[in-house]
Amino acid sequence: MHRHASASIAILAMTALSTTLPAQRARARDLGVKPGVFAPGKLNAITDVAGVRVGQTTIVRGDNVRTGVTAILPHGGNLFTDRVPAALHVGNGFGKITGVTQLRELGELETPILLTCTLCVWKAADAMVGWMLEQPGMANVRSVNPVVAETNDGTLNDIRSRPITPEDVRAALTSASGGPVAEGAVGAGTGTVAFGWKGGIGTSSRVLPASLGGWTVGVLVQTNFGGILQVLGAPVGKELGQYAFQRDAQSPGDRGDGSCVMVIATDAPLSDRNLQRLAARAIMGLSRTGSSASNGSGDYVLAFSTSEKVRRPFNAQRLSTEELANEPMSGLFQGAVEATEEAIYNSLFQATTTTGSGKTIEALPLDKVRAILAKYGVSGR
Repeated sequence: MHRHASASIAILAMTALSTTLPAQRARARDLGVKPGVFAPGKLNAITDVAGVRVGQTTIVRGDNVRTGVTAILPHGGNLFTDRVPAALHVGNGFGKITGVTQLRELGELETPILLTCTLCVWKAADAMVGWMLEQPGMANVRSVNPVVAETNDGTLNDIRSRPITPEDVRAALTSASGGPVAEGAVGAGTGTVAFGWKGGIGTSSRVLPASLGGWTVGVLVQTNFGGILQVLGAPVGKELGQYAFQRDAQSPGDRGDGSCVMVIATDAPLSDRNLQRLAARAIMGLSRTGSSASNGSGDYVLAFSTSEKVRRPFNAQRLSTEELANEPMSGLFQGAVEATEEAIYNSLFQATTTTGSGKTIEALPLDKVRAILAKYGVSGR
């Protein structure tokens, strides 16, 4: 057995356990928080988009390591040989994200998307390239463009130790599956903080009515940012006395610094141009939760289409595609805004109190959130 194999097994076991959250935690809809007008998919997750798979490695080691890896795979084949159109929108560019110049130039994704901690980006990229080169049909490949995004979990995590290993990355990639997605303090969200509360991984989806194409839009977020939390317009952060700019002496955290990575998947056949337009709408969902995309915030949106009508074989000389026109995009825009907002709420509502590196970040108190929503008459809307 490889010397790290037992550690990887332990990590995967922790990830499996983390899907069973304490009874007091809930998803947004359990509290009557249902942003927008469109219905979610069956799982209310990015995996409602057929073919999309998510894998997560939760890394909890000793008293100081609280981090992880989240992998998003657009389909079950080899992404290098069967590429998908993709796009990036930058809300605020204070971040470290690899592979974006080629993604923007070519408008396509040739690897899974990885999320991890800031100082682990390059280790994750290297590990994913190694994994990709081992896949069938890759024997003669000499260039791979890994896409890895991050948020800084250094409050709870010993980030300077750069604690992820190649085995951690491989575990996330090889465990990726459809079905329910674990949320809260798991994967790349293990050590993150949002609005001063425990943040993490969240996901949601929307299915458009048949009259608007019947397309599905799914969103997954890694939340680690600040601001003035509001839920369906209710001033939750102010009511709880925890929000940005409430003190005269401002630290980065007091100013709302931090980051949020948003990944959008859709089965609508979109070009990279319209995917870029779709990605831009996620920032509207982010802003609805109370973020102002502060100076020190890395707010990135990656969007891709899984439709086989717009796939891009790597060795094709010509592409024959059947893409959606501009006019039908409005419904997809609305779905992306709604799903992003709800995914962020889910990341907070599902997260659990976490201690690491001598600090404890409390989970958002859902009993108090319920009371605030009732006070402002927005619960169950």
